[in-house]
Amino acid sequence: MAEPKKSVLLLIDVHALIHRFFHALPPLTTPEKEPIGAIYGLCGIVVKIIRDQKPDYIAACFDRPEPTFRDEMFKEYKIQRAPAVDELISQIKRTREVFEVFGIKGFEKAGFEADDIIGTLAEKFKTQTGVLILSGDNDLLQLVDDANGVRAQLIKTGLSETVTYDEKAVEEKYGLKPTQLPDYKALVGDTSDNIPGVKGVGPKTAQPLIKEFGTVEELFKSMGIIPEKTAKKFTGQEEIALLSKKLAIIRRDVPIEVTLEELKTPPLDKAKISAYFEKLGFRTLVERMNKNGN
Repeated sequence: MAEPKKSVLLLIDVHALIHRFFHALPPLTTPEKEPIGAIYGLCGIVVKIIRDQKPDYIAACFDRPEPTFRDEMFKEYKIQRAPAVDELISQIKRTREVFEVFGIKGFEKAGFEADDIIGTLAEKFKTQTGVLILSGDNDLLQLVDDANGVRAQLIKTGLSETVTYDEKAVEEKYGLKPTQLPDYKALVGDTSDNIPGVKGVGPKTAQPLIKEFGTVEELFKSMGIIPEKTAKKFTGQEEIALLSKKLAIIRRDVPIEVTLEELKTPPLDKAKISAYFEKLGFRTLVERMNKNGN
């Protein structure tokens, strides 16, 4: 593993976090009775990671409501997801306000997902600084890159705990390299995103095949040398497998104009942030802000 770079850029996957907190935390409300539990979790993790990790640079990455290029490629992409309830929508809208209070620059782009924004910023700056991705979504693990100091920190079920992934940790979890995860998903699919994959192919079949052949493309070139019973599962499935891989790959070329210096982490404005927390009824976070630490 490469020596870690001295500086670090923290990339926050806002929507993955807000969804995770919405479903995991109690339905808290503001003094005006507005739903606020997910925002409480988001504010808490932002304060914690800034203090614990002390990133030199930081950016918040957002999804947008419009269809993305993936929807254009595959109309059924994420179609199975129920519409977000009003209590979640109102908190999603408030996330931008949160990062304005923290003084953290936010990024979004019509036609792309937050994952693609994160992939692009990681790609853009990984030769200048280490990169730490904060998310609750395993999809981001494909971006992990030891040679360029790109790691991912994912929130566990307990929410207050996180797990940091380098390439070794990804391989321990999946038995594959981070770059092979889209190939893996091309075969097994992804029910949460409605990526189809190859019907009848599960992890036990997919993992050793991708490990042996490296990519989906090489696997389909090698049908003549794999067991006939296994090969039959892939008959007529190359097109859907390749489409599934395209859907799974995080883009790294979203047109974003920003310099690393523009992402410099601002000092925590305790007075401003505490006043915001007070307004929302976050007394515990007010105490935490005004304890010791920067």
